[in-house]
Amino acid sequence: MAQSSEARERRGARAADVDAQRELQVSEPADEPHSGGAGVVEDGAGAAAAGGRGGPEEGGGGNDEAPSAPLESLRLRDGPIPHAPVPPVAGPWRSYKEILATLAQRVLDAQRPIRILQALRWEADVEEQFLRSKQRELPEVTYSDDLGFDPAAKQRELEEILRDAERELGKRDRLGQILRATADEYRKVVSMLMGRGTKTFYALSRELYGSPKDKLPDGKTSVRDMGFVLYDLLTAIGGERLGPSQQREITAEMAALELNARFDRFFGGASIRVQVDDSLLADAAAGSDYVKIRSGAMFSKSDVDILEAHEGWVHVATSLNGQAQPVARWLAKGPPRTTAVQEGLAVLVEILTFRSTPRRAKKLNDRILAVDKAEDGASFLDVFEWYRTEGYEEDECFQNARRVFRGGVLAGGAPFTKDACYCKGIVLNYAFMRAAIQHDRAMLIPFLFVGKVAHEDVPVLHAHVTDGIIRPPPYLPPIFDDMSGLAIWICYSSFFSRLGGTALAEHYSRMLEH
Repeated sequence: MAQSSEARERRGARAADVDAQRELQVSEPADEPHSGGAGVVEDGAGAAAAGGRGGPEEGGGGNDEAPSAPLESLRLRDGPIPHAPVPPVAGPWRSYKEILATLAQRVLDAQRPIRILQALRWEADVEEQFLRSKQRELPEVTYSDDLGFDPAAKQRELEEILRDAERELGKRDRLGQILRATADEYRKVVSMLMGRGTKTFYALSRELYGSPKDKLPDGKTSVRDMGFVLYDLLTAIGGERLGPSQQREITAEMAALELNARFDRFFGGASIRVQVDDSLLADAAAGSDYVKIRSGAMFSKSDVDILEAHEGWVHVATSLNGQAQPVARWLAKGPPRTTAVQEGLAVLVEILTFRSTPRRAKKLNDRILAVDKAEDGASFLDVFEWYRTEGYEEDECFQNARRVFRGGVLAGGAPFTKDACYCKGIVLNYAFMRAAIQHDRAMLIPFLFVGKVAHEDVPVLHAHVTDGIIRPPPYLPPIFDDMSGLAIWICYSSFFSRLGGTALAEHYSRMLEH
């Protein structure tokens, strides 16, 4: 009987603790308005309250008797129960996933009418006028006042999403931070488009996409420094006969048929359309579930191979992978903060699969130098002539220069800086993959394809696979689906870079001079 009395006293003490715990929950709300377990886990909630698997001090208080109910193991120091959602003002409670998914859908809906490249289009007669002037007069470019949406209303809509996201998720929620950064960039994109043809457009372009003057993460090397090094290397091999001559004899219609067949095999059940477009300015462009090819364009076999990897395996695949997300739906669309990863990843896949060519690589690198020249005051005419001195055909010179000056100031000093992202993205993606392998985090690499992401997003997204907020990417290029070859390639590239390459290169340089 004495033993039973002691047990009753212990149970009474535990009941008092539980009552005190309930009072604590009412009187001391959490710092952040979490509505589910995910946000609390990120802020370091106690594991014992969630699963009851703590040590001696967290569960039984030092005695051998098992608690009669799960809540009896709680103590005041455990804090509030982490999985209880904050009661709403009205209506049923919502989980963290529901709140995040709702906000993500609002971001998707808000960005839908924003079409950056469409808003920067030049009419076809601009090139005709330029050619009639014998390439001596700046093109005459005008932009439609109609963006397809009310800019002021769109900015108010995005600002409301930003306020609601901070209120409902809190400032410190990491997924909320990514969502808010995405919404904020769309707000700045609207301002950029409103400034087309002015220096305001350039200032926002540089803020959103960066500049050739920007430093890489080493804090020393600028993007244009890298561009000058690559310019010398690629120019040196530009005239070499490194493979069979690639004739451009494949029409746009033939290329579309071939790519449709390849994408059917790669994407399986997903319906991907490759179609010929009369209004397209670039040779090709990818959307959420389609690839467009410019009518009248001619392609070589290597061009088609590049389109398969660049547009299909990366741009379309990441769109579909983002669409497959049940919660983080914003990953289906790419704000400017994801451009360097997206474009750099697409080009890096070309390189890693041996599809790229010296001509292709030089074309991408020359974009850095063209943007840099325009930032320093070169006009459209100056950049056009520079491309001509680099050996480009006349129509290519116009297309390349137009990419740099669309939306900007044609007299110079204020270009569209997006084209500086390509080669910068190659370097940063390689550095990310190398660091992931060296730090035993190779599992992060496929998550570059989980949607449209920035590098800082990847560890955060990967951490939310186990709670079901993020789904692994279903579509991956072959070398990322099985990363054995990629891992050994990166390991050996790191090894070669440590061999004292300059001394070895000088040895063979002396040998080859004889």
